[in-house]
Amino acid sequence: MSVGVGQQAIMTLCSHLFFITVTWWALQGFQLEKLMKPKKVVQGRLLMILLTVAIGSAVSNFFLDYLFWSQRIPSLFY
Repeated sequence: MSVGVGQQAIMTLCSHLFFITVTWWALQGFQLEKLMKPKKVVQGRLLMILLTVAIGSAVSNFFLDYLFWSQRIPSLFY
């Protein structure tokens, strides 16, 4: 049983890291600096990091939930 839990943990970590990376790449297309007050660079970078983690984790959780529930569809036919 612990092997399945370990595999699930690795898959979850990889999924989160992948989607956080993709989200960071996607957010680089926005010029958020233009929306911020002058001399607030640190807060702007922190906002980018927090947005990246929040969006990336949410998307990763969506895909992991979708995978989890799609694997259980065959149990409808037992």
